[in-house]
Amino acid sequence: MQNPREITQRIESDTLSKYATLSANSKGREREEEQDPIRTDFQRDRDRIIHCKSFRRLKHKTQVFLSPESDHYRTRLTHTLEVAQIARTISRALRLNEDLTEAIALGHDLGHTPFGHAGERSIRDIIYPEFTHFEQSVRVCKVLEKNLNGLNLTSEVLDGILHHTRGEQSSNLEGRVVRISDRIAYINHDIGDAIRGGIIKEVDIPKKIREYLGGSKSKRISTLVSAVINNSESDILLDEETQHYFDELHDYLFENVYFNPKAKSEEDKVNGIIEGLYKYYKKNPDELKGEFAIIRERDGLDRAITDYIAGMTDHFAIMTYSNIHIPKSWSY
Repeated sequence: MQNPREITQRIESDTLSKYATLSANSKGREREEEQDPIRTDFQRDRDRIIHCKSFRRLKHKTQVFLSPESDHYRTRLTHTLEVAQIARTISRALRLNEDLTEAIALGHDLGHTPFGHAGERSIRDIIYPEFTHFEQSVRVCKVLEKNLNGLNLTSEVLDGILHHTRGEQSSNLEGRVVRISDRIAYINHDIGDAIRGGIIKEVDIPKKIREYLGGSKSKRISTLVSAVINNSESDILLDEETQHYFDELHDYLFENVYFNPKAKSEEDKVNGIIEGLYKYYKKNPDELKGEFAIIRERDGLDRAITDYIAGMTDHFAIMTYSNIHIPKSWSY
């Protein structure tokens, strides 16, 4: 009698597209493990990501707007969930492996810094020039989680995480689905947050873009998702016209939101926080405790400081900086 995992693998083989990545054909893990009787390898990876500490910290990491006062602005966690939902919809329609897609989507930003891309730029400028959040996400999965034992994820999930944003495409279509879903999600929810913050209005988006892609978040996402599904088979693609207007919308956001002085008024302070933390731990390396002390001895002080700061939430980074650099009230 087949166990649940074997039944799932048979269903995958019988029903998924010839371009899908079958869990039974996974290239495996860095450290070999006994098969789970219930879950496929990709389902296990998804569960490991959801239950890890780095995933929980995403709820207190900035997406675009630093320390927003409203509860309704996106965080790195809500962004991740939106990416996963869009990616699952596309994968299901294309008969790709939905479990692999979901695992990549849920893990793609595990290595993101506090303060969003401003924090990433600061770490790169001040501490570690080679730093990227997507490589750090892989490092979280392979090294930093579970007391430096890593999550021991499959090769396919790690590949999708590494290639989710720019440069070379993922070797599996599920990773490519996550890559385009990430862009669909952040462009559309960043518009919503910018409107909520009074940075732009819906009618400010150029008329031709609104007419083609849609005049609301749900209509734009529906247009883009449908275009991906209708134009993808052996690769994940948009048709030329949809791609043109999608790029136009992306350019509009960069000009009017991502570099808008009103939206980014607090970002200059991020450099000060990151630099202040770096200088302190550079001068006081023994303050890096536990696994970060081990990383310091094994990989060097700058690598340990980078891993420690990159894993911080916005609030923890501000609190730590304050405890180090801001005088406390005197009492007796």
